[in-house]
Order: sequence, then C-alpha cells, then structure tokens
Amino acid sequence: AACDGLEVICTERYGSGLSHRYLKESNGSLVCDQRPTDNSYRSLRDCFVAFASSVTGSLATHSLLRGSGVGDGTATVTAATITWILRDGTGMVGRILFAWMKGSRLDCDAKRWRLFADVLNDVAIFLEIVAPVYPSIFTLIVCSAGVFKCIVGVAGGATRAALTVHQAKRDNMADVCAKDGSQETLVNLAGLIVSLFLVPLVSDCLWVTYILFVFLTALHLYANYRAVRSIVMETLNQSRLSIVLDHYLDNGNILDPEAANVREPLLPGKQ
Repeated sequence: AACDGLEVICTERYGSGLSHRYLKESNGSLVCDQRPTDNSYRSLRDCFVAFASSVTGSLATHSLLRGSGVGDGTATVTAATITWILRDGTGMVGRILFAWMKGSRLDCDAKRWRLFADVLNDVAIFLEIVAPVYPSIFTLIVCSAGVFKCIVGVAGGATRAALTVHQAKRDNMADVCAKDGSQETLVNLAGLIVSLFLVPLVSDCLWVTYILFVFLTALHLYANYRAVRSIVMETLNQSRLSIVLDHYLDNGNILDPEAANVREPLLPGKQ
C-alpha cells in the first residue's frame, strides 16, 4: 500500500481503531504517522444511551408506584406488597428459564443479544408506564414487565461481559470495567438530577409522560443501535462466517473484520 508517495509498512491498531501507520521513505527511513482514533462521537452516543434510559426508568418508577397505591387512600399495604412479591417471583422464574434456554448463545451473538436486551428493557418500561391506566390487570402487566427486566438482566449482563473481554486488548479487563462503570454512573447521576425536576412536572399529565417516553426511547434505541453497530468483532460466529464465505465464493477475496461486521444482521431472528 502507498500513501502520499510513501510505502505503508504496517499499521498499529488498538481494538477496532487505527492509531498509527509506519511509512517507508525513499531514503529507507521509517516514519510513524500518528492517527489517534476520534472516539468523541462514540462517547457522546454512549452518554445518550445511559441518559435516556435513566430518565425513562424514572418515569416508569413514578407510574409503578402510583399504580401500586402510593397517594391513594383506599389502597392497602398488603395489596401493594403482594403485587411486588408476584412481580419479583415471576421475574426470578423468567430469569432462570431464559438462562437455561439461551445462555449458550449469548457469547457468539453478543451484539445481537445486547440490542435485544435494550429493546426488551424499553418494552418493560413501557408496560410499567401504562400499567396504572388498566387497574383491572395491573398485577399482570407489572409481572410481565418484571419478567422482561429479569431477562434483560441476564442478556445484558452476559453480553456486557463478552464485549468487555473483546475491548480489553491489553489484558486490562478490570480497568475497562471500572472506567465503563464510572462513566455510566456519572451519566445516570445526571439523568437522575434531570428526573428530579422532570417527574413533578409530568406527574399529573399522562400524555406528556407518553410523549417524553416515545422521544427518549427513540433516542435510546438509535444510540444503542449505532453503538452496537460500531463494534468490530475479530472472531467468527455463524453469521459472520456465512458472510465471509458468501463473499469469497462470489468475489474470490476475504472480507476484513470491519467489512464483515458491517454486514452482520443485528435484529433478533434475522439471518
């Protein structure tokens, strides 16, 4: 390869980003072209993911507490306690069944299950927000949301571990986990501060709550999709192997990891 008349000897990569190129000049000397990867957009996108999820979670908690009887003089503590126990119990059962049925597939399709967990989490939040509107089936809706959130906990936690291993290129998994946790905590704190001012404003108007939920959920899903799509896995799973083989049979050359990852389907069930 050549660049500005200089021959590219090799490139140095950290993770999925190009950081340095080593060029050979005409006199035989070696020049290092430093090109640090610009991660500012990716960092901003990750902030949108955590911030939107934090605010919508606060809206869901507000609706859930109101549906459980907080502020209602006719509601009983026993009824609210039973609802909460049923919610936690069904969630535990859902967690065990999901781990038994899908646990072995989470590593190879980490990106797809990561996106699935985000979508399912938004569905669970939506159910919690609309649950007070249907008091006759409030417990059923809350239990369904509890099952979804427990599945999200399994799928999200497992895929997060798999992606952290992928990003820890210098055997620094603990460092990556610590910094990732710190960033997420900081953004969640900002989301909670915004929620302190936002929830009282929308507490008496369900339509405003729904509009905010739709807007924040759209932002959350878009940011999550872009974040997952930007990950370049350097190993082969069933989807990436099929893509590489099909391209080789059609064109006679092997796709690089970045090109193969761009073509990988991320929607659940899509092959």
